[in-house]
Amino acid sequence: MSTRRRTRTKSRVIGLSVAVTTVAAAVATFSVANADEETAPAAAGADHAVFVQGNEVSGNTIHAFKRSDNGELTAAGTYKTGGKGAVATGAPTDALASQGSLVYDARHQMLIGVNAGSGSVTSFSVSGQKLSDRHSVSSGGDFPLSVAVYGDTAYVLNGGGEASVQGFAITEKGLKPMPGSKRSLGVKGPAVPVFSDNPAQVSFTPDGKNLAVTIKSTNSIEVFPVGSDGSLARKAVSNKSEGNVPFGFTFDQGGRMVVTEAEKSTVSSYDVGSDGKLATVSAAVPNGQNTLCWIQAAGGFFYGASTGNSAVSAYRVDSDGKVEVVAKQAVPLSADSRGAIDMAASADGAFLYVQNGTTGNIDGFRVEANGKLTLVTKATDGLPRFSAETGGMEGIVAA
Repeated sequence: MSTRRRTRTKSRVIGLSVAVTTVAAAVATFSVANADEETAPAAAGADHAVFVQGNEVSGNTIHAFKRSDNGELTAAGTYKTGGKGAVATGAPTDALASQGSLVYDARHQMLIGVNAGSGSVTSFSVSGQKLSDRHSVSSGGDFPLSVAVYGDTAYVLNGGGEASVQGFAITEKGLKPMPGSKRSLGVKGPAVPVFSDNPAQVSFTPDGKNLAVTIKSTNSIEVFPVGSDGSLARKAVSNKSEGNVPFGFTFDQGGRMVVTEAEKSTVSSYDVGSDGKLATVSAAVPNGQNTLCWIQAAGGFFYGASTGNSAVSAYRVDSDGKVEVVAKQAVPLSADSRGAIDMAASADGAFLYVQNGTTGNIDGFRVEANGKLTLVTKATDGLPRFSAETGGMEGIVAA
């Protein structure tokens, strides 16, 4: 065989070997990728989920829903908390008369809810829309009704008896009471409070330097400065509310406190000082509705739920913290959805979910560019309607 022919033959053999090796490598890579996709565990943490607290007197439950990309909800399971729900005395539509009774802690991928009828708090690990690893602990007082989380610390607001806040360390095994962390709020009442008198919400400021509590009976906002270790000052700084019956609150992008006031359905905003003192920015801005209690930020707006006439109003808060009503009714009133109470927004602010205590359903809305809301879903699966005897849902989070 000539040297030229031997060279061509050798080149074909080498080329064929390289091609076979390349194909084999590609097949192996494809197989490994598919194997990884098939065996990879679900991502930890809440994802495309909405969780609703049933607050049933016979046994509290968490109702899980899967949220589609267009905001629709599909039932995804119900989980017992191991505790009991409760109803505040005289409550008309909202059993706990509070905001923040169910919270999601993204840092620890944990859902935390209150059992007002058992004086306890329950936590779950969250994966997608699934809950597991349930842990319960005493709330440190009567009628727990709101939870605040910052870093590795949680505080629970106890609204009955001698009202107080109790601190907890957040651990892999749920909440662990922090010795010496309990603080009295200076108000006393029955173990099951009257809905118009009890404290309404506890929350950290966005920087974690203060812990605030709204108290209806004293028309005050109590603010505890917070130490670097999560401990509170021995005594709160008491601030007079601009409107009567301060209830729910949240914070704007500048860290200002935005508070609802139920008596005349108004909203006020405040700068929060490092010493716990509040400085008024907007005072008691009315929305023309009936019994405004809950407030939630979504899509660059703030939404308030007025349970007296089931209206959801839209607000804008400017860069200076001034409050303006954008729409007194961001969505038409509906006979199918009555008793609007607590609300939650998806993490991207695209959707707002509203609990309706009287009719026992969740309305899901798309947030429009002008602040108006477009109904995209209505969920009723297993959700309890409010009843003074059996309880009624309160507490909702979305991811």
